[in-house]
Amino acid sequence: MSSSLHQIAIAGASGKMGRMLIEAVFQADDCQLAGALDVPASPAIGNDATGFLGHASHVSIQSDIAKGIQNAQVLIDFTRPEGTMAHLKACRQKGVQIVIGTTGFTEAQKNEIQLSSEDIAIMMAPNMSVGVNVTLKLLELAAKSLSTGYDIEIIEAHHRHKVDAPSGTAIKMGEVIAGALGRNFQDCAVYLREGHTGERDPSSIGFATIRGGDIVGDHTVLFAGTGERIEITHKSASRQTYAQGSLRAVRFLSQQKSGLFDMFDVLGLR
Repeated sequence: MSSSLHQIAIAGASGKMGRMLIEAVFQADDCQLAGALDVPASPAIGNDATGFLGHASHVSIQSDIAKGIQNAQVLIDFTRPEGTMAHLKACRQKGVQIVIGTTGFTEAQKNEIQLSSEDIAIMMAPNMSVGVNVTLKLLELAAKSLSTGYDIEIIEAHHRHKVDAPSGTAIKMGEVIAGALGRNFQDCAVYLREGHTGERDPSSIGFATIRGGDIVGDHTVLFAGTGERIEITHKSASRQTYAQGSLRAVRFLSQQKSGLFDMFDVLGLR
């Protein structure tokens, strides 16, 4: 295998996100697919990982973690917490870096990830989209400048199948804004308005949720002042943005020996 290419393994290789990641690696000039993992019960075990693209990569989908990462420099993992923790353990033992897009970790699992980052380089973020992370930075700047005299509302829209509300990205936006304003997010977030609510608390951050159709994900933050309003909007048309963000993370990690990083580090937004 060419040493000039980033050698990448993909976890959850037969899932929707796994296939998007494999396709992104396949299309990137500086990346090469070096391994593919899936759960033992997956009917895809043993299949060529790029078979669905009509091309042979000669990389078969494995359930054995050690075999799946043996030729890789980095593993990209958008699976479930218990799967990611098993993959992390193997990566730490083999000196393989890891990009984690999985969410829903317990505090104990987060501590284990932090501990593992003493030995290997890890990039972990709840949203890998480059645009979303740039938007978070813009919101931080806007909130600091519009800290008084502006009411802040976050409106998000997703497809009809999404089971949680507000979205994790909307909550992250609220947390970033609250942090920039020196407010406690839990104290100022307002999720429900109905009936006689009284006047709006100027220190609150309001949320509105829309669910319908096949909307991938729209987020708008409204800063409403007297005589003007500023709206900062991000719209996702495809989940490919997460795959492209993951490859940015791979390129960033190739320059790191160890440590725990996020997308702000990858994009130079610190």
